[in-house]
Amino acid sequence: MKTSVNVASQCRDLIDKIKAGEFSPIYLLMGDEPYYPDMVCDAVIENSLDEFSRDFNETICYGADVDSDTVITAARRFPMMAERQLVVVKDAQAMRDLEQLSVYCENPLDSTILVLLMRGASADKRKALYKQCSKNGVVVESNALRDYEMPGWISQYYSSKGIDISPDAAALLAEYAGTDMSKIVVETDKLMKNLPEGVKQVSSSDIERNVGISREYSIFELTKEISFRNGARALAIASRLGESPRFAMPMAVSAIFTHFSRILKYASLKEKTRYPDKTQTAAALQGVNPFFWKEYDAAVANYPTSKAMAAVSLLCDYDYKGKGGDAGEATPGELLVELVAKLLNL
Repeated sequence: MKTSVNVASQCRDLIDKIKAGEFSPIYLLMGDEPYYPDMVCDAVIENSLDEFSRDFNETICYGADVDSDTVITAARRFPMMAERQLVVVKDAQAMRDLEQLSVYCENPLDSTILVLLMRGASADKRKALYKQCSKNGVVVESNALRDYEMPGWISQYYSSKGIDISPDAAALLAEYAGTDMSKIVVETDKLMKNLPEGVKQVSSSDIERNVGISREYSIFELTKEISFRNGARALAIASRLGESPRFAMPMAVSAIFTHFSRILKYASLKEKTRYPDKTQTAAALQGVNPFFWKEYDAAVANYPTSKAMAAVSLLCDYDYKGKGGDAGEATPGELLVELVAKLLNL
């Protein structure tokens, strides 16, 4: 989570400066997760020029359509009847000779703002383009979060909006959106429009009603029922999940694998320290809100180390089957029910 917090803070500071009229001559915006690079790029486009200047001083192009000579020529022009000009290259990773832009970035014009937006890709940090952009401009690198980091990010995002989201609601929304931050933002905007005015708390019921995902039949609920060894309920959820048109066995296995990895770490901790303190528990249950710690106490009781290790081994087998290996004629939904039954019988 440390990396994501740093990027979020960096981008907030950048956007504050951009809105105040403080611009860098170069912005290299890159990384696996496009949310923050897109945010900074949009802020530069929105705030760098007034409406009158845009027609003469704004150039927005796409990497697949331009080469380095075209971009450098545009960047070296002087603004027309304005303080600055803006040159934006979206999907810059598609440029065949992207690295050649280092020639311009070595000595950029103060009157030009050059934005290089790389979506789902990053510049090679060993080469001149990255080094010159770092030296003479601003680099934002936004890497995708892991699944277990998303509930925490969602809670922070909602807090930035002045809203408190319950831990189970954040977990449910994370399950729905995966690691796609932009999807979280879109769904949050929809949710805000549907909530009564003045509401400052969001519950799992609000997520169910407005986002269209059922907590009752979710991976989040399935792992909980497995933890407590509620067999009938766990199998019912597995059966319903497997019938969903959106169901994907690899994603389900990945979520359950993460759950058992945490159980294994927590079981190992409790073998060493019967009553671990909050710091030790938080380290073992990385990414888990304290709200859910009691569930892991039950899970460790039901799946001590040997059984948790057997569960991890079983999940590796079903990961292989879920990706088409030695699954026979079983459907993905049938594989999930079979997997859950075996986990419950460990």
